[in-house]
Amino acid sequence: MQSITQSVVAAIQGLWRDATPDRILSAMQGETGKQILNAVITGQLTAAQGAQAFVTSAMLVQGAGLETLGRLNPGALAGIASDGRPLATLLYVPAISTAQGLAAGMSPEAASAYGLSQMATMVATQIADTARVATSVAMTAEPRCISYVRVVKLPACSRCIILAGRQYTYSEGFKRHPRCDCGMEPLSDAEWREQSSPEDLFKAMSPEERRKRFGIAGADAIEKGADIGQVVNARRGMTTTTTGKKVTREGTTKRGIGGKALSSGFEKVSGQRYQRAREARLLPEQILKNAHGDRDLQVALLRKHGYIT
Repeated sequence: MQSITQSVVAAIQGLWRDATPDRILSAMQGETGKQILNAVITGQLTAAQGAQAFVTSAMLVQGAGLETLGRLNPGALAGIASDGRPLATLLYVPAISTAQGLAAGMSPEAASAYGLSQMATMVATQIADTARVATSVAMTAEPRCISYVRVVKLPACSRCIILAGRQYTYSEGFKRHPRCDCGMEPLSDAEWREQSSPEDLFKAMSPEERRKRFGIAGADAIEKGADIGQVVNARRGMTTTTTGKKVTREGTTKRGIGGKALSSGFEKVSGQRYQRAREARLLPEQILKNAHGDRDLQVALLRKHGYIT
């Protein structure tokens, strides 16, 4: 998929740069727009066409045999964006962004670069999404396929790393973000392939990459034994108190890991559905700051707030 995406993006870059920023709207409505659309559709078709063989091969390798109920129609997935709109309307958005940038006072070079960056993200996402949808359709048509494992390869973002190696039913949706290139490995009911776990991926990363993906404090907490999932998920509910402390609401309900670990009792906050822990759940970076280099205290606090079990 990376090879297909890189090829399509390279072709689009040449087409985009041939159009001057002040005429990008008309260019995308004309021949340039058609050529870009055709390039992406070709990428979608190429990505989708290999899905059936991929799933069939996976079942054969696992000794599951063949029992295909139907065959994937790759053309049905091309020309359509992930959200169901016509692909052409989505690919027109970067041209609008470029025109708006010019109107806001950006230089032609900067406006064009901004639009091209947006276009590259969209194209990479659409091709990867097409491949994953095609794989899902092919898995559905193969009754021996009951699930898939999420395959994550470095470099990857922290949100993807904590999902590495997880198994899902064949029909379960694939969690992804723009430019996510994580893949799926189809599994029969008799097969479980060992995949890299979040911990395995973390160990394989350089210190610099760990800090880039998880932040300095987050990486430090994980290295001290904190659960990767808790470190990453805590940032979803991150907030700063009036005293400047970084805390999170994530996992602080009665059933949440943080709520159970804190053991501080619960209270209902106006406007919120669930009761939450009375004591604020500190983020890993706040814990490390509070402990002032005392490793024993760091570990104790990480355990208290549910980052270490």
